[in-house]
Amino acid sequence: MSDDNNKETRVVTSHDIHLDGDYATWLAELKHRYRSAQVKAAVRVNGEKLLFNWQLGRDLVIKKAEQRWGAGVVEQVSLDLQREFLGDKGFASSNLWYMKKWYEFYATEAAEQKLQRLIEEIQLTNSQIDKKLHQVGGEIDTPKLHQAGGEIAFPLPFALVPWRHHVEIITKCKSIDEALFYIGKAIEQGLSRAALINCIKADLYKHQGKILNNFPEHLPVLQSQLVQEVLKENYDFGFATVGHEIYSEAELEDALTSNVTALLLEMGTGFAFIGRQKEILVEGRSRKIDLLFYHIRLRCYIVCEIKIKPFETEFAGKLNYYVNAVDELMKADDENPTIGLLICSDMNRTDVQWSFRGISTPMGVATYNNIRIKDALPTGEQLRKRMELLQKELHETKRLMNNTKLDLTS
Repeated sequence: MSDDNNKETRVVTSHDIHLDGDYATWLAELKHRYRSAQVKAAVRVNGEKLLFNWQLGRDLVIKKAEQRWGAGVVEQVSLDLQREFLGDKGFASSNLWYMKKWYEFYATEAAEQKLQRLIEEIQLTNSQIDKKLHQVGGEIDTPKLHQAGGEIAFPLPFALVPWRHHVEIITKCKSIDEALFYIGKAIEQGLSRAALINCIKADLYKHQGKILNNFPEHLPVLQSQLVQEVLKENYDFGFATVGHEIYSEAELEDALTSNVTALLLEMGTGFAFIGRQKEILVEGRSRKIDLLFYHIRLRCYIVCEIKIKPFETEFAGKLNYYVNAVDELMKADDENPTIGLLICSDMNRTDVQWSFRGISTPMGVATYNNIRIKDALPTGEQLRKRMELLQKELHETKRLMNNTKLDLTS
């Protein structure tokens, strides 16, 4: 009898195997490896497609295709590629024109340094993205960024952004700086296409980096730029409700920290809340910081002081003290310098600028608005009366309409 006939046909059940800790560890490793393979495959596919788009756009520019083969050459290439690769929508003539525009948009001498800066910023701010960037560089067969013979090589960070994102950026942005700003945001925050469009509509590029500060004087250039992108010139505290028109700083802090999730959303991506009224002891004397944050991408503490009145010159000295204290007592050697952030109701720019003189710690001053007043909100009884009044108005309107119909038919 053959070996095949000796083999028993049966259904394997849990009684036929013996599972132990080693099996569970092995299975978890298999799952992790497969998920990693899926991510690598997705990155590689996106990267290779974008590389193809870049090179096609480059060919149309470098070969001067329209001059050489006629004004309709892009449409002809589109037809020829669609005929060869049936069902691939990526070869529509409009898409080919975008590829050409994409390459032309960045194919300038000034673009090389700015593209290199984008790579450095990514490497500085996010180790996970940096790993993906190196992965893309290892998987996509393209030289490093350089300019030779009028040609710009494919910038590796572009592989981390979907094609339609690139189309939105080059059609809506007016400069390379603006475009690279949104590419950086798309990479760092994993923006969907809709979220990216909303950022561009809100003109986030023009509104970032406007906070009044002394960062360039006390931080390295790249770190200074990153901090200015992270901090806002005005904070919308519309999620916070206080009891009266006249409220204390403690009441405002209560209102802000009672909804930490909303507070962190308003502060921005990367903020982690350390605590309110964070106590520090200096030679036995207690000092308390209003709000203390840590920023993950910036790798530094952010000391935040809240003031319910307009900026006064002494505020800068107090914030300077707290920043120095956190640097001395909390900051690790491999972390970046602590940042001071003062948020007040209003400010005189000259007062702030003069107050910064002689201060060696990096700090910025911003404003806030939209605090809600509890007394200004309708009570439950007021809402009930309003509903009753509205129902009466609707009833009266309906009665009048019915009477009008009767008059018309009589």
